Amino acid sequence: MALLQSQAGRSKSARKVQSVTPGMMRRLRSYGSLESVEPGTHLFQQGERLLDFFVVVQGELELYERKGRSSCEVESTLAKLHFTGELDLLNDRPSLLNCRAVRSSQVLRISRDSVRTLMRTELDIAELILTEWIIRRARLVNHRQGGIIVVGDSHAAETMRIERFLIGNGHPHQLIDSNLNLEAEVLLRALDVESDQLPVVFFSDGTTLRKPANTVLANKLGFDQDLGEDTDYDLVVVGGGPAGLAAAVYGASEGLTTLVIEGTAPGGQAGTSSKIENYLGFPTGVSGHDLAQNATVQAQKFGARFAISRDVIDIQPAVGGYCLSLEGGKRVFARAIVVATGARYKRLDVPNYRKFEYQGVHYAATAMEAARCVGKEVVVVGGGNSAGQAALFLALSASHVHLLIRGDGLKATMSTYLIQRIASSNRITLHPHSEVVSLDGDTHLRSVTWCNRQSYKSRICQTGNMFVMIGALPNTEWLHGRLDLDANGFVMTAPGDRDGCVFQTSLPGIYAVGDVRSGSVKRVANAVGEGSVVVSHVHRYIAAQKAREMEMEAITA
Repeated sequence: MALLQSQAGRSKSARKVQSVTPGMMRRLRSYGSLESVEPGTHLFQQGERLLDFFVVVQGELELYERKGRSSCEVESTLAKLHFTGELDLLNDRPSLLNCRAVRSSQVLRISRDSVRTLMRTELDIAELILTEWIIRRARLVNHRQGGIIVVGDSHAAETMRIERFLIGNGHPHQLIDSNLNLEAEVLLRALDVESDQLPVVFFSDGTTLRKPANTVLANKLGFDQDLGEDTDYDLVVVGGGPAGLAAAVYGASEGLTTLVIEGTAPGGQAGTSSKIENYLGFPTGVSGHDLAQNATVQAQKFGARFAISRDVIDIQPAVGGYCLSLEGGKRVFARAIVVATGARYKRLDVPNYRKFEYQGVHYAATAMEAARCVGKEVVVVGGGNSAGQAALFLALSASHVHLLIRGDGLKATMSTYLIQRIASSNRITLHPHSEVVSLDGDTHLRSVTWCNRQSYKSRICQTGNMFVMIGALPNTEWLHGRLDLDANGFVMTAPGDRDGCVFQTSLPGIYAVGDVRSGSVKRVANAVGEGSVVVSHVHRYIAAQKAREMEMEAITA
């Protein structure tokens, strides 16, 4: 435990905490009730769910994290007009921090339901509160506060899986490489941890999990609690990429009870983009991760719920809608469904490929992967925008980037601004007419060999990291036999052009948007647009459905 405390004990610079104005405070009083608290009294503790929101009227509170059994670290001190809370107030996840009174204080307690009401009605207050909550969560993530510690081989597939899951869901954590940290090695030996049980995940409550599956982690961290006891929804969005998140934001903001079901983490394939520079409204660019995290908060602000680390395994017709069966046995009912499960990159047909998948072969170029490429040569395979963005991002830290494409140039497949930057970079070499022919290594990838199809010359690159960003395979295995799919497995839409809706699938009330839809433009902006527009059709469908139900009730009455 000394290792865990020493790794977590970091000093942080003080910052100015956001506060409401006296005028805002007068308006907030109508949403809650005043309470007096004595010094040392806890308003909530780490691990508690369904917390209320508190505003300091008089006195002083502190938000702190418990470090082991005997120590703690203060995150913020809250004085008059400051307030508690963090992004967990928008969902049902456990609190990452404790809150106690430093001295005799008076607070305004506002229930969770009332918080959601004021988020919709008091727009200036909501903006201020959300800004502080986002900053607070960012500090927790940056300082690994309120989170967990992962101990394992930093290059191993299982360690990267867990780290990717935590980063994608914005959960604070720290990774300790068991190969480089002597204290970690001693700790693992003391716990009798075998190499095939790595990584080990340590939690602030003292519990440990050995190589936990994402679903186990989600359960422990409370990600799967967002379903609550509710099982009936107007709209269920399957997939949390840009298209699904847009549908969730517009659906929830327009009054539909909305649930998003996501198998891993919000963002989808776009969430792995290091920087999107041609997305409207972001002149300096935005990372796919930031775009997804902000959209998730936005959807939760309007009341959308999220079921993380859950996959839909079946859809069956039900009275008035559809029944969706989720992994783990949970079932939910939806009047309408938006399928937004997106697509994934294709694999290369090369010997040893599966052996090195996630052990040197990557499908994303984020800060997590880039940290493993500092000062090293890397290979990027692909000629689309994602590959171009990856090459430019990796070139910031890698010694050199080799960009392999099968064609003779990038003009037909990549945006001009990316082509120009790649051409002007002395750290990127474009290899046209090239394809990977072999991968070699031991437990991890050590070298990549490619061949020029015109000259038939081969080249070997001593590298432990190859990024594959080619083609697109739809995530529709769960839909076979349920919806009409094209020859490549993408969802067919607009059969008979029902209601003039191009997103309508072969079943009424089920729509497909974004990359998963046959014939769609595979761009983030297009996915967001389709996810936004489809909600108007969902509204019309549900209204017509309810009208028919009322007619039937009148006839049978």
